Amino acid sequence: MQPFDDPSADPIAVFNDWLAEAGQTELNDPNAMALATASPTGVPSVRIVLLKGSDARGLRFFTNAESHKGHELHDNPVAALCFHWKSLRRQVRFEGSVVTLDRGETEKYFHSRSRGSQIAAAVSSQSRPLPSRDALDQAVRTYTEQLGAREVPLPESWAGFLLEPTLIEFWADGKDRLHDRVQFTRNGVGWSTVRLYP
Repeated sequence: MQPFDDPSADPIAVFNDWLAEAGQTELNDPNAMALATASPTGVPSVRIVLLKGSDARGLRFFTNAESHKGHELHDNPVAALCFHWKSLRRQVRFEGSVVTLDRGETEKYFHSRSRGSQIAAAVSSQSRPLPSRDALDQAVRTYTEQLGAREVPLPESWAGFLLEPTLIEFWADGKDRLHDRVQFTRNGVGWSTVRLYP
């Protein structure tokens, strides 16, 4: 369902429908999203991360809490997300507060990743200066040998985050740049809707 057809629609359900459609048309990573955070003084930064779940609570992603984005999310727990699917000529953006997921949920996701990705997460001091690529490769080899066949323990620095949206905007390409834009704003337990000029 298009949000433009039914402004009373559940925006998370509409988003999940669009995401599923993008999964059939995008060449790589339809769940890739730009994550914008800001320092306590308002200096912004943005990077691409992967969505790992969305439901009525919000949108989930996982990262090293000691990274640049992790520190900003801790010090200023608000963020914006943007999905852009070129194959569909659509985008969706979110704004809201961010909370840390419990360790159980984070651990479940962490161990769903490939073993190589788990090891990489364990040895990477994300966002900190790296002496050389050789140093990183050696750290991976050393840690892999130390582990043997044992399970990779969840690193203390690894965390899951949930963006609880207060604003969701859908954008769809239109002829002559007469794009469709519909914005949902959290209104208590529901949503209010407005159509925007393109």
